[in-house]
Amino acid sequence: MNKLVKLAIHPTGVAEIVIDRPERHNAMTLEMYDAMLGLIEQCAQEATVSCILFRGAGGKSFISGTDISYFKDFREGKQGLEYEAFVERVIDAVERIAVPTVAVIDGWAVGGGLALATACDFRVCSDRSRFGAPIAKTLSNTLSSRNIARLQAALGVPRVKKMLMLAEYLTADEALACGYVYTVCGQEDLDMAAQELAQKLMGLSQVTQQAVKESLRRIVVEQRLDDDDLIETVYGSRAFHDGVASFTSGASKK
Repeated sequence: MNKLVKLAIHPTGVAEIVIDRPERHNAMTLEMYDAMLGLIEQCAQEATVSCILFRGAGGKSFISGTDISYFKDFREGKQGLEYEAFVERVIDAVERIAVPTVAVIDGWAVGGGLALATACDFRVCSDRSRFGAPIAKTLSNTLSSRNIARLQAALGVPRVKKMLMLAEYLTADEALACGYVYTVCGQEDLDMAAQELAQKLMGLSQVTQQAVKESLRRIVVEQRLDDDDLIETVYGSRAFHDGVASFTSGASKK
C-alpha cells in the first residue's frame, strides 16, 4: 500500500481519498496515481460508499500536479504521449466514479491537481485557494485536448486561455463567481462544508445522478449524444417506479 495516498470510509457512507505528501505540496508520482486508481476501485466494491471526497493534506495544497522530477529523463515527444495517456486513465477513472465526488481544496490546485478537481462533480474550497496550470511559465508542456475540454466546459474559453497561455491563477472568489466551485469558506469550516454537501448529495436519487454524470462525460469529453442505454436504465429502474408511485400517491391525497 502506498502510504502517501490514503483511504478512509466513514459509517455515514462518505469515503475520503487523501493525498498526504505536504512536504512536496502533494505532488503526485506515478506510483501515487496507481495507488489512487486502486483506492477508487476499492470504493467501487464497497456497497456502503455513497460519496467520495478527494483532498490534500497539510493545509497548503490540494494537489500540485505531477512531481516535476518525473520529467527530467524525457528526451522525445513519444514519452509525452505515454505520460498524457497515463494521466488520462486516472482522470477518466475519477470522472467515471458512479457515486458523487467532491474535491475539497485548501490551497493550490495546480496542473494535474486542477485536472483532477475538474473531473470531480463538485468542488468546495477555502478562501485561500488558487487554481491554475502555469505551464507556459514553468515546463513549457501542454495539457491533453480532453483535459482542456473539461476545463473549457467548467470555466469557459477566456478563463482557460488566461490560465494556460498567460499562466494566471483564479482566486477562490473568481472560481465561485463563475460556478467552478460550489462554495468558498474559511479554512476552519472547510471540512463541515464538504460533509454537508456530501450528505445533501447522498439524500438524492443515485439513479438520476449517475445518468447525468455519464451524459455530461460523453458530451464534454467524447462529443457523443447517444444515450439510449442511460434512458432505458433510468426509466426501467426501481427508483423511478417507486418515485412515480410515491408522487402520485401523495398527489391523490391532497
